[in-house]
Amino acid sequence: MKNVANQRYYLVREDVLTDAMQKTLEAKELLQTGAVASIWDAVKEVDLSRSAFYKYRDAVFPFHSIVQERILTLFLQLQDRKGSLAKLLETISEAHCNVLTIHQTIPIQGRANVTLSLDVTNMNVDLNELIRILKHLDFIESAEVISSGAL
Repeated sequence: MKNVANQRYYLVREDVLTDAMQKTLEAKELLQTGAVASIWDAVKEVDLSRSAFYKYRDAVFPFHSIVQERILTLFLQLQDRKGSLAKLLETISEAHCNVLTIHQTIPIQGRANVTLSLDVTNMNVDLNELIRILKHLDFIESAEVISSGAL
């Protein structure tokens, strides 16, 4: 069995989940909402074996339950030009992102690294579009997503 920290995760459509996975999600919702009092009642209600429930309960989650915090962390390499950080922050603001943290290294050989943590709850473009916009700024040499537990 793989170490949980080394496992990869995927976002899949509901219709490709097995019947047991879908019923596990239904049972978990019944438990969470208090519609049933026990796992036994939940699996009985959705016609699922307890062994299948235990197999999948820690492996399948509704999308909304894992995207509670909408925080995006970006790593960018900028050319050291006057006003480049201000223009970067203006572009982030135009996308309706809120800067939570910012860290900029001292420029070395004409380049500085910037790490931004953003609240993207109100972001008005999708992630790929935001990265495309940032990469098209003439002073940005690279833009990478470090963490996107938000999207």
